[in-house]
Amino acid sequence: MDFGDYRRKPNVVGKFTVAAALTVMCIIVLKQSPGFSSTSVFSRHEIGVTHVLVTGGAGYIGSHATLRLLRDNYRVTIVDNLSRGNMGAVRVLQRLFPEPGRLQFIYADLGDAKAVNKIFSENAFDAVMHFAAVAYVGESTMEPLRYYHNITSNTLTVLEAMAAHNVKTLIYSSTCATYGEPDTMPITEATPQNPINPYGKAKKMAEDIILDFSKSSKMAVMILRYFNVIGSDPEGRLGEAPQPELREHGRISGACFDAALGVIPGLKVRGIDYPTADGTCIRDYIDVTDLVDAHVKALDKAQPDKVGIYNVGTGHGRSVKEFVEACKKATGASIKVQFLARRPGDYAEVYSDPSKIHDELNWTARHTDLRESLATAWKWQKTHPNGYGSA
Repeated sequence: MDFGDYRRKPNVVGKFTVAAALTVMCIIVLKQSPGFSSTSVFSRHEIGVTHVLVTGGAGYIGSHATLRLLRDNYRVTIVDNLSRGNMGAVRVLQRLFPEPGRLQFIYADLGDAKAVNKIFSENAFDAVMHFAAVAYVGESTMEPLRYYHNITSNTLTVLEAMAAHNVKTLIYSSTCATYGEPDTMPITEATPQNPINPYGKAKKMAEDIILDFSKSSKMAVMILRYFNVIGSDPEGRLGEAPQPELREHGRISGACFDAALGVIPGLKVRGIDYPTADGTCIRDYIDVTDLVDAHVKALDKAQPDKVGIYNVGTGHGRSVKEFVEACKKATGASIKVQFLARRPGDYAEVYSDPSKIHDELNWTARHTDLRESLATAWKWQKTHPNGYGSA
């Protein structure tokens, strides 16, 4: 081969060297640019930014809590397996807060310890709000093992991950069902806990585990035992949308709205022979907006090596018949009511004494008009007859 032929051969090595050099230069320039980061903002702690893990954040209460946290400039990671939650609620939150580093959603099951540990290892959480749980009294009597696993065991998994990754603040979503049916009303935080259904028992077991662990871990723990939740976001962005197959176990407000919409032929009231003034159960109905306000106040007041336990209710009991009349007025619908036998695991009368949370966290329920809370929820239900799928 002569010299001229050699000059015409492509210089493959030279071209590769130039390409490699250009690639390296591009990487250097990108790394030096302000918008480039080799790690997610969710994986590192930042001064002045509190990163909260919200388990069950796609659910009714969890999504409302996430909305409030984001509004108050917290960074939020939602973990939910969507068995009871709604991806539609997550999408609403993502549209409202599209800025990078504000909100992320992770699809995972808290029953998968490896997945939970991986989530904690890849994210820098400052606190955990633990909402995720199955939460129907009637269903718990039919599927008790599911409730003990989902509530008690999964809480243990979360605590183990918090311990392994040095996350020291927990706000735990508990329930008045841990008290059972006390001899005297109203219920204070000192009222003995004697739950009478698997839901309440599983929640109490989870509380006991948290309290035992907190003694040696110096965690900041807040346990909120709340009563019957109603209402929805006053601006109509979020609402309650249980899975269709769970409607029969759901809250009385959902059943009232379904009856008003014609989804079901009427409302079934279970139990008219309780020892109350009108024979129906008496409950303390707390608006979800007030409830999430209590969670945020608890997060703000949480202190290392201290445990706070609070009832979250209005302090006033309303009977089921009173509730039905308020729902009729809120919806303007003529709702047919069918009275049936008692539901297993229910109790006659439960309402709170919220003095402690008022004195220590400066919290008071503000949305205490039953008809107004139901009217707010009804607005969302009317525009979302099929839940988030019809948004």
